[in-house]
Amino acid sequence: MALLHTLTTPLRAAMTRVIAAWVRPRLIEPSPDELGIDPDLPVVYVLPRPAMSDTWLLAALTSRHGLPAADRPRRLAGLRLPGYLALPLPRRRLRRSARGEPPFEALIERLEADPQLAVQLVPVSIFWGRAPGKRFGFWRMVAADNWQLTGRLRRALSVLVNRRSVEVHFGAPLMLRQLCDGRDPALTNRKAARLLRVHFRRMRTRVLGPDLSHRRTLIEGVAASQEVGRVIDELAGEGRHARPRLERRARRYGHEIASNMTYPVLRFMDGLLRRLWNRLYDGVDVRGLAAIKPLAEDHTLVYVPCHRSHVDYLLLSYVLYQEGLMPPHIAAGRNLNMPLIGPLLRRGGAFFLRRSFRDNRLYATVFNEYLHRLIARGHPLEYFMEGGRSRSGRMLPARPGMLAMTLRSFLRSHAAGQAQPLAFVPVYIGYERVIEGSSYQRELRGGRKRKETPLSLLRVLGKLRQPFGRVTVNVGEPLAVADYLDETLGQGWRSHAEERPAWLGELVPRLGETLSRRINAAAALNPVNLVALVLLATPHHAIEERLLERQLALLAALQRRMPGAARASLPAGEPAEWITQALSLGMIQRREQSLGDILLADAEQASQLGWYRNNVLHLYALAGLTAFAFRHQAHHQLDELEALLAPGWPILARELMVTPPPDLREALVAMLDTLVELGLLEPDARGGWRRPDDSLEAGESLDLLGQLMQPSLQRGYLLLAVLIHAGAGELTAEELAEHSRLLAERLALLSGLDAPEFFDTRLFVRLVESLELEGWLWRDPVGRLMFDERLREAAGRSRRMFDPALRHRLQLITRQGD
Repeated sequence: MALLHTLTTPLRAAMTRVIAAWVRPRLIEPSPDELGIDPDLPVVYVLPRPAMSDTWLLAALTSRHGLPAADRPRRLAGLRLPGYLALPLPRRRLRRSARGEPPFEALIERLEADPQLAVQLVPVSIFWGRAPGKRFGFWRMVAADNWQLTGRLRRALSVLVNRRSVEVHFGAPLMLRQLCDGRDPALTNRKAARLLRVHFRRMRTRVLGPDLSHRRTLIEGVAASQEVGRVIDELAGEGRHARPRLERRARRYGHEIASNMTYPVLRFMDGLLRRLWNRLYDGVDVRGLAAIKPLAEDHTLVYVPCHRSHVDYLLLSYVLYQEGLMPPHIAAGRNLNMPLIGPLLRRGGAFFLRRSFRDNRLYATVFNEYLHRLIARGHPLEYFMEGGRSRSGRMLPARPGMLAMTLRSFLRSHAAGQAQPLAFVPVYIGYERVIEGSSYQRELRGGRKRKETPLSLLRVLGKLRQPFGRVTVNVGEPLAVADYLDETLGQGWRSHAEERPAWLGELVPRLGETLSRRINAAAALNPVNLVALVLLATPHHAIEERLLERQLALLAALQRRMPGAARASLPAGEPAEWITQALSLGMIQRREQSLGDILLADAEQASQLGWYRNNVLHLYALAGLTAFAFRHQAHHQLDELEALLAPGWPILARELMVTPPPDLREALVAMLDTLVELGLLEPDARGGWRRPDDSLEAGESLDLLGQLMQPSLQRGYLLLAVLIHAGAGELTAEELAEHSRLLAERLALLSGLDAPEFFDTRLFVRLVESLELEGWLWRDPVGRLMFDERLREAAGRSRRMFDPALRHRLQLITRQGD
């Protein structure tokens, strides 16, 4: 073998140079300088299978990046140590089973003989393109790696086709000595191979996803399943339709729903979207995805992003593909299954669902069965819990449908003893400028939502020359379903798992709130939403540039000091650069003035800025509420402040989808200390806190910070005033929400505020729900709202936070509504 290696050295060197010149890897992970290889110990690279193209590429990469050479054998205590080794092919592929033995036995024997020796094994996975394991004609021959073993001809063609689509994934170094325990070297040899095969299998699952059945086979399996058959029997027994007709309908539903993910389209979309993002955005920033990659190796991942734009569908799949993860199957509304666009999305992984199928048992069962098969086989999924895009910029309450179906599928698999670990992955997607901004404002003012058509896509393409800034994709804290059920229900659910347990109806909304809060905790601050936070807090949406810079710096400093700030992100650069970016995107205007420039927003800009402010307003909920308490009262003791804020804080936290701190008192002390550190408050002689007397700038900054929470507090004031004025048992929840909305609209018009999101009906509906959940309200037998003196007392205390002029205006508006 040594002689053969010597004779073939010139050929291998030549092919290594050819591969080095021809191939440009798309992704090398981790980067070569982060491998953690001990430079003092010899290295042997391990490949998952013998393949000359892999060895040539590995040799080229190690040479290019200054890593220990993969093509140069070396001596280790008299043993010839190769630069790389490959695990053998499965025995069923070989004529002589002896050739299937792992190649580490000689190394293990030498390590057993000499305790001073050590060797590092570095697993290397190389993917020449990426495709799900699925048959699709010519591309099956040449396109990409999948779960099938690759022949020489196909690999040669793949090298030619995929020169720019190669991904290289290095594993953590494995110290071979740690596996040596004095037993038979042959056993240790197989143990090392088994560990490496597990690593390679997990890596292939992470990159390629699980095997995909042929779409037609999957649909036939769904239509022939026991659950679908049971519903068909029930419907046929009711005499509505003949069984053959129902079976055909079930298959038709399957074809309507099922995705048809194909590698040629994934690769086409990758190239198309790369060009689109380069034209549309200044860049896409991705944070937090590294923590998800290990989960992808042995968990079914369900990505749950916030839904702010149609771009969300494409952006997350593109980011995952670029980062070396399998793109998910995406739940999309049937309205997107339009000519030209629908087939492309379906081949990119989209599966389509109707907006409502509660009254169609057969369709619901087919969809549930299809979703269950995706989850049970480990396919990554993506869906938007909010259901639709947020027109107000806030995180919308999670709808229970998809969450409930996902949990039922997990419980069904668990009951059958086949459950694969399942984890939700919250994702925050933040835009400096969203494509649909003008249409959102039109719809908030009462305009009809336009139906999606290919022509509407052409209208969007006409906007590609406009600047849209940067996009940020932040991955939040993942939620492992089994652990969440343990924490919420205890261990009992494991021994009594069933598909539709009695507790599911109560758990799903709690799960939705938890995931929504984790999405919000990973919010991305950017120049536009930071400027919006400050500018919309001013009375006339105008501010001196110097003051704007100072307040932006304050917001950034606050965010760095807040608990949980590690998941949220701040933009690069300084406040002056953020202002320049907002100006370049046309979100604000500059008025030059001899005493200093003024930055302002006209009515249209201010209305749009409200959407961006609402994206991140929740990050400053407690800071803004604390600052608002000092606007009218110059000083507070801790007990007094806690009593003032405690009743309303849970309701405000629920409106903004903020995770409440375990102890509000401790959180208040920490926030007060932070405001003291930033110079906005100072300790007083009585052990409390007060506004600084000698700093106008500090007072101005404190007022701007407190103004962030004023709209939410005003809505609450109006609603409580209407309720208390009407009396207990006089209004239904719907009547209270609608009357409060009309008063809020009146207040906005009289105050000169062009802010439709301020009197959004859903905000008042959710406010009533929060008051009920917190026990402030309850319903009588006919559905009218009841309350007691506790609510009157809490409302009376909260009025003290408002200054007399604002309090008088709110009371006047309330009385005019009679």
